[in-house]
Amino acid sequence: MADVLPPGLLLAYYGDDFTGSTDVLEAFTAAGVPTVLFLQTPDAAALARFPDARCVGLAGQSRGRDPAWMQAHLRPALQALAGLGAPLLQYKVCSTFDSSPTTGSIGCAIDIGVPLMPGRWSPTVVGAPRLGRYQAFGNLFAVADGQGLRLDRHPTMSRHPVTAMAEADLRRHLAAQTGRPRALVDFTQLKAGHGAQALAQCLDGAAVPPIVLVDVLDDETLREAGRLVWEQRGAGVFTASSSGLQYALAAWWRAQGLLPAPAPLPSAAPAGRIAAVSGSCSPVTARQIEQAEADGFAILRLDLARALGSDAQAELARVLAAAGAALDQGTSPLIYTARGPDDPAVQAFDAMAANAGLSRAEAGQRTGELLAATMRALLERVPALRRIAVAGGDSSGEVAAALGITALTVAAGLAPGAPLCRAWSADARRDGLEIVLKGGQMGTPGFFASVRDGTAAQPTG
Repeated sequence: MADVLPPGLLLAYYGDDFTGSTDVLEAFTAAGVPTVLFLQTPDAAALARFPDARCVGLAGQSRGRDPAWMQAHLRPALQALAGLGAPLLQYKVCSTFDSSPTTGSIGCAIDIGVPLMPGRWSPTVVGAPRLGRYQAFGNLFAVADGQGLRLDRHPTMSRHPVTAMAEADLRRHLAAQTGRPRALVDFTQLKAGHGAQALAQCLDGAAVPPIVLVDVLDDETLREAGRLVWEQRGAGVFTASSSGLQYALAAWWRAQGLLPAPAPLPSAAPAGRIAAVSGSCSPVTARQIEQAEADGFAILRLDLARALGSDAQAELARVLAAAGAALDQGTSPLIYTARGPDDPAVQAFDAMAANAGLSRAEAGQRTGELLAATMRALLERVPALRRIAVAGGDSSGEVAAALGITALTVAAGLAPGAPLCRAWSADARRDGLEIVLKGGQMGTPGFFASVRDGTAAQPTG
């Protein structure tokens, strides 16, 4: 048995949205695996800035795109990452697996990625107990308000406005997205120590590399999932997995003495004031916005009906003036588009898009661009502002791109899956900016105050 990990990169990944990409960044960094997340496909010069990196990520936006977009944009991105030579190539998916045949198709991504690696199978690890995600007998569960719920009964994911989860059995869910064979190594097989034998049965007679889902529901199965993927990687495999894969690999490597014991990430120092924008319609984010108001934030709604129409410039000017005034008074502004799935702006979004002559997808992208333009203008108005927060995957991508950020590394821990990151940029005004990219389901009610005020990070592993 090797007493050290092999040299070079251990894993390269493409994140299907920006918030999910920082989730992986945090998971591996906290485990002691140096990781850097790029916002554009890195060239040799970009990679040379991070010579100690053992994991390289590329933040993407495929979760909101159709298969044609994925063929045109995801394929070359994965090809470039495969060329880095890591034994594991990952398409990082959300831990709630939200996707459909027409939007963010995980099946399409798998069909693109599998031929890029020589492996005989394509593992999928989605369960991540640290994030409240569990998979049992192929069915995915997520905790909401302290209660574990099947994804098709989850209060948010079953009602997602674009990719509602109507099926918790991920084999059945994927069947609508790919014709590739699907199999399962379940938790009873892992707990009995028979993971490798179960995988061999999955591969017996397989004409093409199958998708093999691996259950994770506790620390033991998490470690065994990591063992199965690592020991059965062969010459290299492609995997569509959540950050559960990082937690699983780290657990197995640590059990083998290949990683040190987990240590807490640095704690985030107080920032005094921050600026935040939210394009999320999650009820979790809605509660966080409500709490932020109680915690002294200036809460400002971006009126989408005006912003998507002919009054866009006037609406942006109005919000920017109010946010700038708040900052001048030492108050942190939080600009949002909706408070939860029942918000009138969410219910009327299709009509607003149609009135503006936009498709739903175009209106969604435009909303992210509007939030990004607002954040960029705030930073230009208040150069001393050095910490920002963004809620929502699509919004995070638009903001990061608008600010000219080229890469992110973890600076401190805040909430599981949403670390405080250090931005790297050729623009001296943006280099060193502290940024948090938060997925809709991440964080406690007091999340925005913790970004502003700092908080002690918890040990991870």
